[in-house]
Amino acid sequence: MKSALETLNPTRVKMTVEVPYEELKPSLDTAYKTIGQQIQVPGFRKGKVPARIIDQRVGRGAVLQEAVNEALPKFYGQAIDDNKVRPLGQPDIDVTEVPAEAGQELKFTAEVDVRPEITLPDYAGIKVEVDEVAATDEDIDERLLALRQRFGTLKGVERAVEEGDFVSLDLSATINGEQIDAVTGVSYEVGSKNMLEGLDEALLGMTAEETKSFTAPLAGGENEGADAECVVTVQSVKERELPELDDDFAQLASEFDTLAELRADVTSQAEQAKKFEQGIQARDRILDQLMDTVDVPVPDGLVEAEVRSHLEGEDRLDDDEHRAEVDATTRKALKAQLLLDAIAEKEQISVGQPELVEYIVMSAQQYGMDPNEFAQTIDKQGQVPAMVAEVARRKALAHVLEQATVVDTAGTQIDLNDVGPEDPAGAEDDEAPTGAQDAVETDVPAEAEREAERDDVRA
Repeated sequence: MKSALETLNPTRVKMTVEVPYEELKPSLDTAYKTIGQQIQVPGFRKGKVPARIIDQRVGRGAVLQEAVNEALPKFYGQAIDDNKVRPLGQPDIDVTEVPAEAGQELKFTAEVDVRPEITLPDYAGIKVEVDEVAATDEDIDERLLALRQRFGTLKGVERAVEEGDFVSLDLSATINGEQIDAVTGVSYEVGSKNMLEGLDEALLGMTAEETKSFTAPLAGGENEGADAECVVTVQSVKERELPELDDDFAQLASEFDTLAELRADVTSQAEQAKKFEQGIQARDRILDQLMDTVDVPVPDGLVEAEVRSHLEGEDRLDDDEHRAEVDATTRKALKAQLLLDAIAEKEQISVGQPELVEYIVMSAQQYGMDPNEFAQTIDKQGQVPAMVAEVARRKALAHVLEQATVVDTAGTQIDLNDVGPEDPAGAEDDEAPTGAQDAVETDVPAEAEREAERDDVRA
């Protein structure tokens, strides 16, 4: 087999492949056997039909098509290896010549997106600025309030509902006169906004045994998003009584004997939380700086495939504005993946089993699943290589963090080792919507998944 490589652009190549008849013949023999098992010819046992009879009955073209389809993945994979191509996604295969008889060749071309060459900077030359660590009185008071709320008690009151009250309520929802759902005796904290939209507004000012109607879109089920007529009845109203901040509370809520000791510990926790935020900020800004300064060509074909898949899943193929948003986020996500993959490869970063297990356990917690059940699920879905790649990306970003220079707005150099036991490169924060975590964890197929797609090549 011979193959030639043509670079179309930094992220796409075209291979021209020529396969001698002798190398295709095993696939032709297999095709004859396969078709021979599927047809019945009088005078011949099943599977024993001669090739010339099969050609007469189904046609030589059908046999060639079966043979080519069976052989293409092997020859495509061989061309990939011979030319040291690193594919991303499915190839576009065009069979240009099929050998009608011995001595002729199978010829085809394969265009495919490939991993681009990326020139990485000196990590030690990267410098980012983060906010100063300063736990304010408000931060400390907020933590103390949360602690008091944890040990608070509920007391019934005879007044109208206010923000922060706990109510026992009955709630029903109907659409066109048909009841969709109903609950009774549910305890709900007013202002938490974790039930129906508009419920909190309806509850404010109501009193025990009062009923009120309002319209709200349903939050789940087969009628999700549909407006429903909702009726809420307040059974009782309770307010939370908080314990006094004194030495007795310190002894109740902690291992400390005095309020002063408790406040000092809470202050230390608040400062450590600020340091952790500082580490997250450093992570995000270093990744952003890398993405701004390093040229990472992104395969248009892969982006388009991901955008289309996303929009089809939402049934929004004709929403041009949303398409533009999805395209931008997909490009950023894929750029981050390719960049961190390049760093992991350059630094020869490997992933040990304990690191993978730790990541699987963490991911299982996010999905609310048992870790063993989650591990079995991703194994059946063939997602383990993708998770290995994700851990490697986190380690790659951590490697850059270790060598970069981080200073705060006052000019003080920050040692990220003081952040704490958590790794800022893989931290799970809800307040970094455009940082490394979101840029690295995407629905863009991981390299292992793309490599597996070779087996699906067909003419």
